[in-house]
Amino acid sequence: MKLMRLYSAGETRWVMFDTDGIYWLDGDPFGTWTRGIEVVSLAGVRFLAPCQPTKIIAVGLNYFSHAREVGTDVPKEPIFFLKPPSSIIPHRERIVYPTDLSQRVDYEGELAVVMGKPGRGIAPREARDYILGYTCANDVTARDLQQTDPQWTRAKGFDTFCPLGPVIAADIDPSNLTIRTRLNGEVRQEASTNEMVFSVEHLISHISAVMTLEAGDVIVTGTPAGVGELRPGDRIEVEIEGIGTLTNTVVEG
Repeated sequence: MKLMRLYSAGETRWVMFDTDGIYWLDGDPFGTWTRGIEVVSLAGVRFLAPCQPTKIIAVGLNYFSHAREVGTDVPKEPIFFLKPPSSIIPHRERIVYPTDLSQRVDYEGELAVVMGKPGRGIAPREARDYILGYTCANDVTARDLQQTDPQWTRAKGFDTFCPLGPVIAADIDPSNLTIRTRLNGEVRQEASTNEMVFSVEHLISHISAVMTLEAGDVIVTGTPAGVGELRPGDRIEVEIEGIGTLTNTVVEG
């Protein structure tokens, strides 16, 4: 099952892609809901981000290949940081390149976890009970600012620096999914989530030991090798097996 959040006929609505068709959702996937009537057409709808988190927790250096790529040791425990909810944009929205503040902006294709209910102090063996599903993410980064600032809030926090979507895929196993990032149609990243240093379950447990994870919160689980530069006019796609493809273009800010 896949869930998509849309703006249609003047209101925010959800649809579900089930094995036998596409249906409107009556209710909220973070609460109670039932399958509604079949969707006749999605013409004229506007994609929305798949959730509205209270926070986005992103994980650094969580692929062995990326740690090698940047010439650093694999961390002994997860390194995490926050991206503001204001950085989120949906599928097909434009990434704004802040040319007045940064001269090097990079893409980072990643698997994102969407929490389905609140939790604190979650044990790894219980982690999947708290997950609604998974979506595609792009942890856009002002690399030059990341290298000069003592912490990463500015480099990671610009408006439009967290594309998410297009759907939330439920009931998939996140441990061995292919991630592929294409820049202007050319594959730049290709890896499997089995190359993660810390699993999804470990990340949820580690983060929830520090802070309560709310329904709709997002954990962006790290990027593999192959990160690279974006420029205005570029088209960037993050494709994850079993989920779909998140597509965004870059414009000058």
